[in-house]
Amino acid sequence: MELISNKVNMKKDIAAEIKYNDKGLVPVIAQEHKSKEVLMLAWMNKDAIAETLATNKVCYWSRSRKKLWRKGETSGHFQTLKEFRYDCDKDTVLVLVEQIGPACHTNRPNCFYYAVRGEEIEIISEPMK
Repeated sequence: MELISNKVNMKKDIAAEIKYNDKGLVPVIAQEHKSKEVLMLAWMNKDAIAETLATNKVCYWSRSRKKLWRKGETSGHFQTLKEFRYDCDKDTVLVLVEQIGPACHTNRPNCFYYAVRGEEIEIISEPMK
């Protein structure tokens, strides 16, 4: 495996490496690092990436509130960063995390609980207690 960089400012450089959309955002997929379960899709800007890499606590950009969203800040359902990846086009991020509690605001383990099966839509996950 090739090591690309060991620069002191690597964390700032990574935020600059990413290709953002016209709103300055990049889609981020959160995945549980042990089980590989896909938890959610959210968005980050440069500040959210920099904070995530600096603190190892995942921080997103809330498009509805138009501010940084520190996952778990109000719910206690934190995501601890285990690995930060980006794709070949540098326009999508994958964060491998340790999820504390449910990932979804509906109190489910992940946000992907609607399953289209043939002609039916099935809810495949119940809220956690």
